[in-house]
Amino acid sequence: MTDVSKTKSSFYRRLYVAYLIDSGLASSVPALTEVTGMPRRTAQDTIAALADLDIVCEFEQEEGARNHAGRYRIRGWGAIDRGWIERNLRQIKAVLEYP
Repeated sequence: MTDVSKTKSSFYRRLYVAYLIDSGLASSVPALTEVTGMPRRTAQDTIAALADLDIVCEFEQEEGARNHAGRYRIRGWGAIDRGWIERNLRQIKAVLEYP
């Protein structure tokens, strides 16, 4: 893979994380680290940065659970086209070097 700017890789990482959460493939930090191989802190920072793209991501605490047990949900995509992410998933994963 050719060199990719930090801006592009950061943007793609945010899109991919939002897609994984929204599709139910990885809706928690441990699941994101397992699916992508990214460090825990990167996953946490990426989720926090979704708001910069006007992607509304909320944490839902499991009823009766402790220690932040629950899952994330995407409540709104802002100006982002989720369909574009799906159509370009292979390219996004290649740029990020994710499995």
